[in-house]
Amino acid sequence: MSLIAGITIGVVFKAFRLPLPAPPVLAGVMGVAGVYFGGIIASWAYKMFLQQ
Repeated sequence: MSLIAGITIGVVFKAFRLPLPAPPVLAGVMGVAGVYFGGIIASWAYKMFLQQ
């Protein structure tokens, strides 16, 4: 669903010749990866230190 929404927004913005509401490609990918790996690290830390 989010992919379809993103494509739709991209098409609409390009149709009206507006700048895309997204960060540069590398920065966006790194941000998503950081959030994902941060969640994994937090889950690991919770299991290791708080569930004994």
